[in-house]
Amino acid sequence: MSLTLLQLYVFVLAGFVGFLVITRVPPLLHTPLMSATNAISAISLVGSLVAAGNDKGTVSTVLGFIAVAAAMTNVVGGFIITDRMLKMFKREPAPAKPAVPPAPGAPPSLPPAK
Repeated sequence: MSLTLLQLYVFVLAGFVGFLVITRVPPLLHTPLMSATNAISAISLVGSLVAAGNDKGTVSTVLGFIAVAAAMTNVVGGFIITDRMLKMFKREPAPAKPAVPPAPGAPPSLPPAK
């Protein structure tokens, strides 16, 4: 079996396994999973910065810039989605109870004792 065919086989298998894993994640675990994905995207951002910074020619610099833009978009979008998902789990504060007015003719309340 040639090396290219083996690499293609591994790529397709990894995509299939990844799809099966992601579709079986319960909704409660999506936020931690998204945070882990952001960390992986940040690693790819570092790699794309290295590729863009190498002065190996115009083509590698342009491709490195495109990789930086794509990785940065992925990281920022992931943090925005994670923030939005975390806001879904926050409880709204309980509304303040209105103060009960004193009954007519009742003595005024005294301040608390020290």
